[in-house]
Amino acid sequence: MISPRLTFYNIGNGVTAFSTTRHGGVSKDSYGEFNINPYCGDTLEAVSENREALVVELGIQSDRILLPHQTHGAEIRKIHTDFFSLPIEQRQEWLDGVDGILTDMQGVCIGVSTADCIPVLLYDEEHHAVGALHSGWRGTVRGIVAKAVREMGAQFHVDAHNLKAVIGPGISLENFEVGDEVYEEFAGAGFDMSRVARKYEKWHIDLPECCRIQLIDMGVSSQNIQMAGVCTYSHVDDYFSARRLGIASGRIFTAIMIR
Repeated sequence: MISPRLTFYNIGNGVTAFSTTRHGGVSKDSYGEFNINPYCGDTLEAVSENREALVVELGIQSDRILLPHQTHGAEIRKIHTDFFSLPIEQRQEWLDGVDGILTDMQGVCIGVSTADCIPVLLYDEEHHAVGALHSGWRGTVRGIVAKAVREMGAQFHVDAHNLKAVIGPGISLENFEVGDEVYEEFAGAGFDMSRVARKYEKWHIDLPECCRIQLIDMGVSSQNIQMAGVCTYSHVDDYFSARRLGIASGRIFTAIMIR
């Protein structure tokens, strides 16, 4: 029996939060070893076997692992009990074009896929509500992290000051080189570029810091924000990096579940 090697985060009591690594699965080549994303070109057999190993590791039903089909946007969906009464095709449609998931249900593992983009997890202990967000550069510019904090307040009456967050493995400023047009997108979105960008031969942008700034600007305490501090580009032996491996490669699954 395969056993996925996970990186766990201590985000609070009553939840399990983690990122998968590349180790402990059956996928091959640039998908190796552990990938559960069915949208990136891996074989369905490998994805299924890896997913089942994660189900066993977490001790939940297979349909309780939720992974949206992301589009680098800012669409966020709430998962509630009615979701699981839908036919499987409708569940897939509900999660299509989605880059963030929220829920207050126990035993439901919500997560996002990344391979250089930034995964962000949210947890409110008082209201037992969680969120998982995919914040690539486009989603970051569109404010998906700030939007999720607002949605947590609207859906679950969460006070942003009490939210806890994890900013997971993603590409670092040193390795995230961008063109002038991307720099201008961030500047146009109101980011203080002196804080989040640095000029080498080309501009580099600090995506994890952009996510942290959005959290703080929304009222999340800086003391409640954990930074994984792992650059996927530099640590490609342990984490997937699309810039190193190509788009046809595996994805990290960063997720959270209320126990």
